[in-house]
Amino acid sequence: MSALRLAIIGGGHLGRIHAKLAHAGESFEVVAVADPSPASRQLVTDNLQLPTVADYRELLGQIDAAIIAAPTVSHYDITSSLLRGGVHCLVEKPLTTSAEEAQRLVQLARRYNRVLQTGHVERFNPTWTTAQPHLGAPKFVEAVRAGAYSGRSTDIGVVMDLMIHDLDLILSLDSSPVERISASGMSLLGTHEDLAETRLEFASGCIATLRASRLATSPTRRMQLYTTRGFADIDFSADSVQIVKPTMDVLARTVALDDLPASERMQAKERIFQDFLEPQTLEAPGRNAILDEQNDFAISVKTGTAPVVTGEDGARAVDLANRIVSTISQHGWDGLDSKPWRVGPLATAEPRILPHPAVVRDAPQETRRRAA
Repeated sequence: MSALRLAIIGGGHLGRIHAKLAHAGESFEVVAVADPSPASRQLVTDNLQLPTVADYRELLGQIDAAIIAAPTVSHYDITSSLLRGGVHCLVEKPLTTSAEEAQRLVQLARRYNRVLQTGHVERFNPTWTTAQPHLGAPKFVEAVRAGAYSGRSTDIGVVMDLMIHDLDLILSLDSSPVERISASGMSLLGTHEDLAETRLEFASGCIATLRASRLATSPTRRMQLYTTRGFADIDFSADSVQIVKPTMDVLARTVALDDLPASERMQAKERIFQDFLEPQTLEAPGRNAILDEQNDFAISVKTGTAPVVTGEDGARAVDLANRIVSTISQHGWDGLDSKPWRVGPLATAEPRILPHPAVVRDAPQETRRRAA
């Protein structure tokens, strides 16, 4: 099949990565990178030698597909326009800022028979794809995702920016409804939360605790899963995965070390990871997750098959992220006695006092009036 005519919408950091990879591969012909910023377009021209346009709408009729890497707040307007124009879309995460807009995009993709893929790239991370065949139904999940302040994605908070990666991964394993959410977060450098934590309780019985920060001194991308088939410790920046699988005796509940005499327990403890729990280190292949994501997009467009991460997947992650953000906004830092200014991510120690204009005493009346 011939290469798909592709546009990259957004010439920022991630957009340029997408453009570079797509231009180097055989699946796409990059028609142009669209960005309203002259500085961004100049970077694309200087670094990638690709054509640029200020308005993506100039490209309608000239492209088959688009990768949308623009700010999240513009995802809906851009993607809905492209879908109506007959363009297949890969939209960087999060799909939109609201669940309602995400669902409308899903419906538009169905109406116009276009591929709508969500850019949850961790689904293509080699450590995740290596671990996935060994994972059973999750029962307890702990995830931490933290990074330094990047200056990007300031139109959304850390839940939508970082935590949503782990939300999507967990939702890909457990499709049952989330019945209970507890969460808190703090906004330190802006209006959106920069730190967040949540505990999710699924209808399946699975419990997930997640933490995210974009003000960390060192990066962390780690998830630990206790499943019906064993335990997995996944470091998304590593090149291997740690798996521990219980033996059949353990799974059958025929092992009861606490019933043994102390001397036998002491002997058994030396062979825990030989006789009862079998640890494995699985090497992850050296693959580029973004390139694999792009190739999956191209295959979906050319064959009509669903992508690994669908628009529906993206919409569900947005919905859950929104519910977490809403819960954060209602968290009282002093419990039930919390004052209004001690609730939510912008909680302060004391209410803000707005200064009133000073009245200059012993000045002429006209001067006092101006000062007031």
